[in-house]
Amino acid sequence: MTPDQYCQQKAVQSGSSFYYSFLYLPLEKRRAITALYAFCREVDDVVDECTDPAVATAKLAWWRQEVASIFSKERGINPSHPVTKALAGVAQSFNLTAERLNEIIDGMEMDLNYNRYADFETLRRYCYHVASVVGLCSVEIFGYRNANTLKYAQDLGLAFQLTNIIRDVGEDARRDRIYLPQDELVRFGVSEEDILQSRESDNFRRLMEFQIERAESYYDSASAALSAEDRKNQLSSIIMAAIYRTLLQEIKSDGYHVMQHRVSLTPVRKLWLAWKTWIKG
Repeated sequence: MTPDQYCQQKAVQSGSSFYYSFLYLPLEKRRAITALYAFCREVDDVVDECTDPAVATAKLAWWRQEVASIFSKERGINPSHPVTKALAGVAQSFNLTAERLNEIIDGMEMDLNYNRYADFETLRRYCYHVASVVGLCSVEIFGYRNANTLKYAQDLGLAFQLTNIIRDVGEDARRDRIYLPQDELVRFGVSEEDILQSRESDNFRRLMEFQIERAESYYDSASAALSAEDRKNQLSSIIMAAIYRTLLQEIKSDGYHVMQHRVSLTPVRKLWLAWKTWIKG
């Protein structure tokens, strides 16, 4: 299996909505974004699958060495993992840097140190590393002319991560993780125990309405920052936004029961949304 095939398999197996937004890209851009996505999955899996924080820390340190090897000029220092081998083949062409890739790892390390977030500012810092930085890398791959597209990428990445947090409230709680800001739980009269025990209430529904409104405000902010001249290049991210905003609508329609089950869209519906968005351009 080649490094590119490994990354492709990683993307398909994840079942992520991101995969459907890659389908309409030219081959080289698709190779690059799939390698970036596979990198994010690999380092995220370290945190999700390692029960011992010391082991997870050591594995993330190893990934930092792999990142360094992508950009090393020293003879004999080469990436050893299929994902970093794939990234090495595209990093220079698409302006991917060690700094950006390490910032993503920084976000994964935050998951080792935090399972609660005091306020939105702290949560936003986490979201920047695990999602907005990915957006900044992605726009380099997709291509852009207007500097405002960098703000588009940051806000859209934040919107995506907030959507994930809303969708995964119950799943995260079962791993003793609460990403909803603690001060907002207090404001809406929802206790940690309510979240951990999956106790729904009118207060919880109001809390989730507030979270969804904030996520939607970042989708709107991102859309406003995207100039017409960059819209065609950013079509993959626009497809992704269409899929994720539909997911938010489904959560609303479902009655905010995110503690009971994970709301998702079928592959056919994701493909339909991707095709419809692509046709509209």
